[in-house]
Amino acid sequence: MLDLTKLARQMQGLSQHLSLEAVASRQRLELAQQNLKKAFDCQQDLIERQEKWRDRILFANATPLEPLNSCLDIPTPPKVHSVIATDGSQIAPSHHEIAYCYLLNIGRVVLHYGQNRYPILDSLPEVFYRPEDLYASRQWGIRTEEWMSFRRTASEAIVLAELACSVHDTGASSSPPTLAMVDGSLIYWFLEQLPVDARNCILPPILEAWQQMRAAKIPLMGYVSASRNVEAVNFLRLMACPHPAPDCASYCPNQLEKVPCKVFDPLRDTALWTTQLQPGQRGPLWRSNARILDLYEDQAIYFCYVHVGTEIARIEVPAWVAEDTEMFDQALGLMLAQVQKGYGYPVAIAEAHNQAVVRGSDKTRFFALLEKQMIKAGLKNVGTSYKEARKRGSIA
Repeated sequence: MLDLTKLARQMQGLSQHLSLEAVASRQRLELAQQNLKKAFDCQQDLIERQEKWRDRILFANATPLEPLNSCLDIPTPPKVHSVIATDGSQIAPSHHEIAYCYLLNIGRVVLHYGQNRYPILDSLPEVFYRPEDLYASRQWGIRTEEWMSFRRTASEAIVLAELACSVHDTGASSSPPTLAMVDGSLIYWFLEQLPVDARNCILPPILEAWQQMRAAKIPLMGYVSASRNVEAVNFLRLMACPHPAPDCASYCPNQLEKVPCKVFDPLRDTALWTTQLQPGQRGPLWRSNARILDLYEDQAIYFCYVHVGTEIARIEVPAWVAEDTEMFDQALGLMLAQVQKGYGYPVAIAEAHNQAVVRGSDKTRFFALLEKQMIKAGLKNVGTSYKEARKRGSIA
């Protein structure tokens, strides 16, 4: 139980720290705005320096593909369209439960607008209990709980592609515009830390699912709310670099220390673009240079920042979406309509989450059903550990 009386004594120090941080944040923002204006006039030179020294730059940065001062209005979407989304949740394995297994639950949503078609609002559960599902990841030093989350990411993409291709008739010339959305980034940073064999179990199925949507001409979009990314702001560090060349490996090998170009840290991209965009506008299109994208083949990730009215959202799409101007603009329009319908957040993604989430009562029913099947199969001494049973009750 949380003792609020004791906690209240620490609140004063926290509020003072936040006040000082707010002042420092405004100063960093003003400095970033100044560098952004300077970068307008030498953007191409900065891009050439970035490309030339790419292998020597040690911080994550992106390449702008449009003028840095771009503030483009997002077009109005067509009234007749469909939006598809998936999201996942899970029940983690525990040695204190009646059986060591885990469950993935993928929420599926298809919303049709301006059409006489029923929506799809359901979920696909799958339970994993075989040794190869529970223990295979340990050969790579990956805990089962971590591996479960990686498998969930792949399942979300696979289900999204299956759903998109099933509801969209590619042979019909009058098929309405369709958008496939996922919650979060399409750049799977966690893959960088995985051994090659483990990575090959996760990434190829995702890329194959994306190719299916590409063949069906259904744009894929990742919606990142409250993004903490700094790839765009880091492009301005090339302007702030005091050295003859942005050769971090030679001049500033230890990026954990304070380096001369790190004058905006920890300013986020969204904070800077809040000062540039009006509601309903997007900023310039960027190409991410994350090293993990070298494994994405021809499906590199592009992104832009959009003022959706309630926040600056980071919108990510594969290269084949960004390179098709008509598809990209239409997808942005459908996304913005989803945010407006969802009162600040895409309604399809929110509903996919609601379909996927596994609540405490769902977990209880899951293990009750499992216990019933185990007893029916003739197993004895079925039950939770004494520790788990004791934690579920209290003398207080």
